[in-house]
Amino acid sequence: MATIKDVARLAGVGLGTASRVVSGKGSVSPATLEKVQKAIEQLDFRPSHTARALLSGSSRMIGVYIPILKGTFYTPILQLIDTELRAAGLNMVVAFGTGTGDARRQAIEGIGFLIARGCDGLLAMSNDLSDEDIAALGPKQSRVVLLNCSGKLPGQCFSPDHRAGGTLAARTLLARGHRKIAVIAGPATASDNVARIQGFLDELGRAGVDTGALWIAESDFSPQGGWSAAAELVASGQLFTALFCANDEMAVGALSYFQEAGIAVPGQVSVLGYDDTPSAEFSAPRLSTVHIPWSDIALSGVNALLNRCYGGERPVAAEFPIRLAERASLAALASRQ
Repeated sequence: MATIKDVARLAGVGLGTASRVVSGKGSVSPATLEKVQKAIEQLDFRPSHTARALLSGSSRMIGVYIPILKGTFYTPILQLIDTELRAAGLNMVVAFGTGTGDARRQAIEGIGFLIARGCDGLLAMSNDLSDEDIAALGPKQSRVVLLNCSGKLPGQCFSPDHRAGGTLAARTLLARGHRKIAVIAGPATASDNVARIQGFLDELGRAGVDTGALWIAESDFSPQGGWSAAAELVASGQLFTALFCANDEMAVGALSYFQEAGIAVPGQVSVLGYDDTPSAEFSAPRLSTVHIPWSDIALSGVNALLNRCYGGERPVAAEFPIRLAERASLAALASRQ
């Protein structure tokens, strides 16, 4: 395989001159440019990624960290990021956690892995990093953007208002006459889950619902977790007309359990999810859910990072409106009586 030295030798120029032609940086005479280009063609020279990085001072790689590589939540976000980076002539390097165990340690290790790969910038979808973790990045933190994380890096964090999302979920069920409501929450260690559940409970409390009497289970954001929690709910004998799940995957698991248990949705129980992932549109029945504009959030994060790493004025939004995606799993209480 030909090297840049072979190109320089064949063209009869110095290594630095050949490098300037390959990188496109620096000036050379038209005659020299022609000689080097002919040598490149004759040798079928293709500079390696490492060589390009050395010549340009940029790896043209963006590192992406996500907590786990599974399910219907992260896949569309990764696809969007990859599409945007490819269109910009960049490559994506992905690191991910296991979804269990010490999420903060896994995030730190994943980001360290991406830094060691020489990525020009980092996009991390994590709310597990502390202020100290971010400070430890030193100068590199100027080229880090965080998704689903707020407040830790002003102008570099892109997240929905999860408290507002929980509030909307509560208002949706209350407006349809539901007051006997069960909840399947996500992990108590996840700050985004805590915010949406708190917004939900606070809104119910303002409406006079005794939130202390609600049946609330903590699960793990997975379909299996939703199935198991729904089974526990039914076995408990708790009376409920609606179920709010802190993400769609748990809601889909609950829908599946209700179907097997002979509980009609929404005839006997309404089910409301959160996120509006692709699974919500194709569950049975189709899942009503709080729509979080994750594509817009991810796109703004990518654009902000590319602006920081490579210059430019890509559009970046700061606010991300939340709305209800109403489908077949939700019904007014009066319609059943």
